[in-house]
Amino acid sequence: MKSVLKVFNINNQRDVSNIQRAITSNEGIIACEISIEKKEIQVIYNESWLDIDKVKESIENLGYMIL
Repeated sequence: MKSVLKVFNINNQRDVSNIQRAITSNEGIIACEISIEKKEIQVIYNESWLDIDKVKESIENLGYMIL
C-alpha cells in the first residue's frame, strides 16, 4: 500500500533524518521518500503488517504535525 502524508513542519535535513528514522522503526515499512519542498512523505508499506495510523503516530510523537 502507498500513502502520501502532508507534514506541516518539515524544514531541513535534520527533520528528514528524524522522520525517516521514526518511520523505518515500524515493522512492515518497504520504502519512504520525504520531500522538504513539498512537505510530504510517501510511504510504501505492507498493510497486513502495519496500519498507516501507526506510522502517523510515530511521526506525531516527534512533534511534527500531519495535515
